[in-house]
Amino acid sequence: MPHDELLHRHRAVMPGWLSLYYDEPIEITGGHGRHVTDGTGRTYLDFFAGILTNAIGYDIGEISEAIRSQLDTGVVHTSTLYLIRRQVELAERIAELSGIDDAKVFFTSSGTEANEAALLLATQYRRSNQVLALRNSYHGRAFATTGITGNRGWSPSALSPLQVSYVHGGYRYRGPLRGLSDADYIRACTEDLREVLATTTAGDVACMIAEPIQGVGGFATPPDGLFAAYAEVLGEYGIPFISDEVQTGWGRTGEHFWGIGAHGLTPDAMTFAKGLGNGLAIGGVVARGELMDCLTANSISTFGGNPLSTTAATATLDYLLSHDLQANAAERGAFLLRRLREAGRPDGVVGEVRGKGLMIGIELVEPGTTEPSPRAATAVLEATRAAGLLVGKGGLHGNVIRLAPPMTLTADEATEGSRILLDAIATTDKELTA
Repeated sequence: MPHDELLHRHRAVMPGWLSLYYDEPIEITGGHGRHVTDGTGRTYLDFFAGILTNAIGYDIGEISEAIRSQLDTGVVHTSTLYLIRRQVELAERIAELSGIDDAKVFFTSSGTEANEAALLLATQYRRSNQVLALRNSYHGRAFATTGITGNRGWSPSALSPLQVSYVHGGYRYRGPLRGLSDADYIRACTEDLREVLATTTAGDVACMIAEPIQGVGGFATPPDGLFAAYAEVLGEYGIPFISDEVQTGWGRTGEHFWGIGAHGLTPDAMTFAKGLGNGLAIGGVVARGELMDCLTANSISTFGGNPLSTTAATATLDYLLSHDLQANAAERGAFLLRRLREAGRPDGVVGEVRGKGLMIGIELVEPGTTEPSPRAATAVLEATRAAGLLVGKGGLHGNVIRLAPPMTLTADEATEGSRILLDAIATTDKELTA
């Protein structure tokens, strides 16, 4: 089918709000390693990995073989009304890796559904519909998760089953607390949290939920220790802390297996998804047993934790751990951060380079200012694609380039990708300055 015809058919039957990258959207039809091929036969180095989901890469033999072996049994799906061996085995491993005492695991089909489940647990456990969330946050596209999303561009409705109070903490580059040292920033944010609890809540808050690094928010990265300081305040009220690890989990940040590890905090619950299945749909919640078991009505998950997705997830986890991809993410990420930061100039379009491991955001601004520049981000997105590199875009203003390649990224690929990206930024810088 010709590309133009597919695009026309897409626009005829898919929602108008369903975003597509690029002036001429591409269809990805094949992949191997860290490269994908589009419908015209052109190959790209992928630095966005299906929004961090193809965490190991494409056409990985060990994972593909595990999936084929499960397919060969003839059983793709059984619901949680039956015992599922792979589900139990995977839950045991995740419970142990979580570091949470007496941990239990519930599997879902996506990160959105995982966060919905976590909110259900917390609100039932505390008998409250009040939730604390961070400004600039994103937690999914369902009813409750949209209600706690603190990013206007991804919150299409004011209706919500929850009463939400937003606190500072995620995004430092452009805001009232910009310029503070890490210690002063943490102190100011913690004072803000106390003020919010005292003024906009009844005190019996169900939970705080936060991303250790804000994904859709442009990989905004708070200072280490912030959430530990928050947890001290929450502990005074008995409020559980939920870490949204949908994007930061599985070692992607390099420093720690879970993003929250940078804060020296073991949360009451964590949500996960994306990279665990390396492309197959799986998500879930791991939480303290008391919190997980608080529901008093029956429940199941039709697709969550099915034999095929848990088999793929087990193979993915095996590969990730046996190849120490957390260490690789730390090494490759440090290289990319260094290259990108060295290339910036005070009066250029790069306002800030931030992130950890293979989770990097490049905030683009109008030259010589801090004003967000969506046009610069669009220009870089198009220029990198034309040069054979796929990157992401995000941030509150749509002005942040997001880099999250597969965690198997090689040194040569990191060098190639950074070269293409720096060329695209330099070209954009020149065009916007002129």
